Amino acid sequence: MAVNLDKEAYYRRIKRLYSNWKKGEDEFGKVDAIVVSVGVDEEIVYAKSTAIQTWLFGYELTDTIMVFCDTKIFFLASKKKVDFLKQVAVTKGNENANGVPPITLLTREKNESNKANFDKMIEAIRGSKEGKTVGVFSKDKFPGEYMKSWNDTITAEGLEKVDISAVVAYTMAVKEDGELSLMKKAAAITSEVYSKFFKERVMEIVDADEKVRHSKLAESVEKAIEEKKYLGGADPSTVEMCYPPIIQSGGNYSLKFSVVSDKNHMHFGAITCAMGIRYKSYCSNLVRTLMVDPPQEMQDNYNFLLQVEEELLKELKHGVKICDAYSTVLEYVKKEKSDLVAKLTKNLGFAMGIEFREGSLVLNAKNQYKLKKGMVLSISLGFADLVNKDAKKDEQKKYALFIGDTIQINEVRRSFIELKCLRLVLSNEMTAEEKRRAHQKELANHLNEEAKRRLTEQKGEQQIQKARKSNVSYKNVSQMPREKDIRDMKIFIDKKYETVVMPVFGIATPFHIATIKNISMSVEGDYTYLRINFYVPGSSLGRQEGNIFPNPDATFVKEITYRASNLKAPGDTSVPSTNLQNAFRIIKEVQKRYKTREAEEKEKEGIVKQDSLVINLNRSNPKLKDLYIRPNIAQKRMQGSLEAHTNGFRFTSVRGDKVDILYNNIKHAIFQPCDGEMIIVLHFHLKNAIMFGKRRHTDVQFYTEVGEITTDLGKHQHMHDRDDLYAEQMEREMRHKLKSAFKNFIEKVETLTKEELEFEVPFRDLGFQGAPYRSTCLLQPTSSSLVNVTEWPPFVVTLDEVELVHFERVQFHLKNFDVVIVYKDYNKKVTMINAVPVNSLDPIKEWLNSCDIKYTEGVQSLNWTKIMKTIVDDPEGFFEQGGWSFLDPESEGSGAEEDSESEMEDETFNPSADEEEEEEEDSDEDYSSETEDSDYSASLGSEEESGKDWDELEEEARKDSGTPENHSERHYPQMETHGTVEKLPRSGPTTNISPRASTSNPGGHRRTQRNI
Repeated sequence: MAVNLDKEAYYRRIKRLYSNWKKGEDEFGKVDAIVVSVGVDEEIVYAKSTAIQTWLFGYELTDTIMVFCDTKIFFLASKKKVDFLKQVAVTKGNENANGVPPITLLTREKNESNKANFDKMIEAIRGSKEGKTVGVFSKDKFPGEYMKSWNDTITAEGLEKVDISAVVAYTMAVKEDGELSLMKKAAAITSEVYSKFFKERVMEIVDADEKVRHSKLAESVEKAIEEKKYLGGADPSTVEMCYPPIIQSGGNYSLKFSVVSDKNHMHFGAITCAMGIRYKSYCSNLVRTLMVDPPQEMQDNYNFLLQVEEELLKELKHGVKICDAYSTVLEYVKKEKSDLVAKLTKNLGFAMGIEFREGSLVLNAKNQYKLKKGMVLSISLGFADLVNKDAKKDEQKKYALFIGDTIQINEVRRSFIELKCLRLVLSNEMTAEEKRRAHQKELANHLNEEAKRRLTEQKGEQQIQKARKSNVSYKNVSQMPREKDIRDMKIFIDKKYETVVMPVFGIATPFHIATIKNISMSVEGDYTYLRINFYVPGSSLGRQEGNIFPNPDATFVKEITYRASNLKAPGDTSVPSTNLQNAFRIIKEVQKRYKTREAEEKEKEGIVKQDSLVINLNRSNPKLKDLYIRPNIAQKRMQGSLEAHTNGFRFTSVRGDKVDILYNNIKHAIFQPCDGEMIIVLHFHLKNAIMFGKRRHTDVQFYTEVGEITTDLGKHQHMHDRDDLYAEQMEREMRHKLKSAFKNFIEKVETLTKEELEFEVPFRDLGFQGAPYRSTCLLQPTSSSLVNVTEWPPFVVTLDEVELVHFERVQFHLKNFDVVIVYKDYNKKVTMINAVPVNSLDPIKEWLNSCDIKYTEGVQSLNWTKIMKTIVDDPEGFFEQGGWSFLDPESEGSGAEEDSESEMEDETFNPSADEEEEEEEDSDEDYSSETEDSDYSASLGSEEESGKDWDELEEEARKDSGTPENHSERHYPQMETHGTVEKLPRSGPTTNISPRASTSNPGGHRRTQRNI
């Protein structure tokens, strides 16, 4: 691939060089020809010879000799470089070549002395003007035989050498617009690396009190420029450091750019940092001083240094002599703080471009050059060897202040890097964490007061327990069926009145189907047994059904068992057990039908009657087509359209089903864009539930898919597969199209409702992973809620309803913790979010603090069902003992709550209990009191130390309890290990494995704990 050369730039710049030469100012008037020779030396970073090549051609050309004569130009280089230079050597039809001498290209002969080529160039030099002197860059000395033979040739010819470094530098110092844009980009990258990497890293080191060496920190800055996020979109291959970053602290300062960062640890006092980044060969520079807990005198000196810099910037204008600008600044320092004159740096900066430091254009008292519009300077000024009078350590006694920027010279000066964030003062003022804690303390006081007031107002509003509906089979005897089976003392099922008529002691007794809990049938030998269990008070502890009766003191039948023969007697038309089999089947059918109807009625309970939807017949209504609804109306999902009307939305499926959602019933309207998701969602969290699909729902959402949710792993894929690339492009376009359509719909709806309905968009940046249900998902805050609407079931928590948030299992050796959300309505069940990564703890705290929500944390899981019941039963007693302060270990009220807290913390919370409440009866037996805990822990520890194994411990437990050894009926209780619960197999009654007898607490809970 051919390398292109910018011909336009070459002709403009070579004309400028020849123009200044012909003017004959300074050293230019003393030379008859100009010679630029570049060899190979990887150690040389900056040289005038390579700089002029980069300036003219955009590239460095090694082993190349350039001779500029009055009427000719000669280039001697290898064949490849000659081919590259042909782009400017051939001038036919090129108007820009006017006024530029013609170019002669000479190809270097590798294996020969190149005498013929040297002779041609010497001849041209002799023919240029007087042919006696040549302009060279005397500091540039490249090694190698090729360069040595050329220099020897010039010396042998008796040509006088004149150093033209300064005049060429002055020619190149005025930058074109293209050069200025490259330097601006370099300055912007430097600013990004400093503010987003270095400054943040220093703050981390100071906050964590780390010990980091200057050299290591400098290396990390060099590595940072390899990361694209700091480069502002620039190609990393075009970005490099101008010099290794210089970081100094602890009394050892040298305010020069030739020093390197030492291996001393960074001291938290005055920290100077200098760094410069080069972009496409053009340099920039930045110098900053960071101060940690500075005394007032240090701050005053720093502010004065800023004022000195402002004075310098005022002087740096087009046409001003460099020495005059320096003198003005020096006079200002003498006038304001004369004692700091000796401390001021000897120069105040230098010109900069392709070379980092232009030695002939340094800002000092001797430089007579005038500043010109388009020049770029690196200004750097500071005070060295300042004394800290308040210092107690040696490292603090001496300090330095150093600042610098990259600026462009105009008629009116303009700075590339705005003069802001020049310093970082980390003082003893309140840190962000301290402010957060102070705010949380205020919230804790307000929380207890507000909760106490709220509960006092609600006092007396006792919840009236709804009595179980009394199902009467027959209101009078006349309704009893007159069937033959009843007279024959057989079981009869009356489907009309949903009643089972059973013979009890020879009397036909009706039992409504609602009184039957379950029914079972078994065959044993020659008989069939039908067992019917009834609901009685206390029979269903885990569920709400069956444990509330209109008259619980009455006498109840718990179960009835019937037996019938399987043998057919002579003369009988059928086997006697047939009646039991038919009864079993019909009772099951009637029971199923009754339960289905009851479930439907229960769903409809508490449903608030909605207003009717007012249909807007205007065809221009906001409308979205091809959406799916969740939850589904039918078993299969169906597409439909969502249309906004006068007072609500109507979703119409392709089958004709309609779902209406009124605007005044929407608590949260959430728009989840498809960024990073496979679906795009409109979610409505409702104030009052609505009925559709025979179920009540408070969350309804409408969505459409934006990509393939499943991927065919068997498909052969290739990164350059045209079909795949096309499919990705189509998906990107579809995502953009859908997002635009949804946003347009939302804007129209908000306009239609006059902003009464506002859609919230989750803040993905604040999101964190967690498992509110069975699977982990991304939970994202909105302006008024915490949501996840992409997974089903959805998760929506209204922040205004939240009383406080408690973090459980927060321990340094655990990767996850749990979040418990307690609501202002204490009768409402708390919400648990499990398995939240521990690195999300601080961001969550920061977010909750910004929302004025109190949060606490602890190392154990608590029994929240018991805690909330305790609060609701005795709110006055709860707040008298400190209220919610028992959750906060740092609060003053924690001591008052010590007993109740320990009791609550003993109750290990089992997340699965939410779904399997039936296990509560068994799990109650899996806990032991706190006294047993301590006794058992001590005894088990001592037994283990003496070398006893489990068999010996079990034998001792058996002897102490007096229970015969029966391994088949041994019960192993739950083992609690660092806040997590591990269930072990169990069956039958409990055998204590502790050498000491267990004691039961008043709640009947026992727990055996093994310390691991």
